[in-house]
Amino acid sequence: MLKDLPLSEHIHQHCNESMERALLAERHPLWARSCPELKDIDFIRLGLLRCISVVDSGRHFLQTSEQIYGQLLPHSTYFKSLKSHRRTSMLEAFEQQSYHLHAETLLRRAMLPHEILGLLSP
Repeated sequence: MLKDLPLSEHIHQHCNESMERALLAERHPLWARSCPELKDIDFIRLGLLRCISVVDSGRHFLQTSEQIYGQLLPHSTYFKSLKSHRRTSMLEAFEQQSYHLHAETLLRRAMLPHEILGLLSP
């Protein structure tokens, strides 16, 4: 992770780069389209933020996301998005590129396995 960026900005940059790579990796991905209520990149970013947030539930996250992250999102839109087959395909493509991006970062830093584990432990 870049030390001079806040975590939320690092996540935002990582999501954007992973999504760009995922779009470039496939010629005409069936999952690529625009959703006016919740953009795909916002869906991914909110999913990552939900995973690292200290909240009791998805609803609690949505209630606090406007205050914490400046993102207002209707509950029905978010929860319908979680069940979308198109978004599942998109997340699979995104995940592959995100993995490669992390691997490149670790190789650039030449981190050893025990150093990586040290980052993951509390």
